[in-house]
Amino acid sequence: MIGIYFSGTGNSKYALELFLDNYNKAARAFPLEDKNIIHYIKENKEIVFSYSVQFSSLPKMLKDFIDHHKHLWRGKIIFVIATMGLFSGDGAGILARRLQKYGAEIIGGLHLKMPDSIADEKALKRPITKNKELVKKAEKKIYSAVKSIKNGNPPQEGLGFLCHIAGLLGQRLYFQRKTRHYSDKLEINNRKCIGCGKCVLACPMENLTISDNIAKANNRCTMCYRCINICPKQAITLLGKYVVQQGTIEKYL
Repeated sequence: MIGIYFSGTGNSKYALELFLDNYNKAARAFPLEDKNIIHYIKENKEIVFSYSVQFSSLPKMLKDFIDHHKHLWRGKIIFVIATMGLFSGDGAGILARRLQKYGAEIIGGLHLKMPDSIADEKALKRPITKNKELVKKAEKKIYSAVKSIKNGNPPQEGLGFLCHIAGLLGQRLYFQRKTRHYSDKLEINNRKCIGCGKCVLACPMENLTISDNIAKANNRCTMCYRCINICPKQAITLLGKYVVQQGTIEKYL
């Protein structure tokens, strides 16, 4: 067994590692962008996916990975963990249906409400105490899910028809354009940027470069918010005009 995660601020990574630590201590977790990820998938029949939902949809990077490697999923046994800041309806289901189309067996799904990661939208920010509470609740839910799986009754969150409709009507119909393509909306404030390169190292899409001691963004942003949340000068924005509050999972543990 292995775990695969797509994580921006660490929520999905933390959830997956906690899940595996309680379910199968021998299993290792790998980021989606790991250079050896194809090899790990080929060598393991059981996989736990953990990822952050975007507008009730799959992140573009994850969607492309699944489709480009569709031959890998036949016969795989997969459990899906979806993390989210808001209600998504079928967060686990959107990946499950895609994998089933390519021959995978989905044994269950788990939804976890986690701290907000969108650092540049004031309306989406929560107090730190609330985010800490969310993490504690998510931890308890993970323990309960592992117990249920071991008892032969894995949770099925996000996998049913009604969940599909809820996800469709909740956000996906209105914001599907947001994840249909990679974004070219990442903005870097040249007056604030010090060219430290932290954003370049963090980006899973290799979408950022340093030129003349200033970070430059290209047009393949998958909206994970890694760069925005770790920039020491708060020089990067995507959906909003300025950084309201940065946050990674370590802040809430």
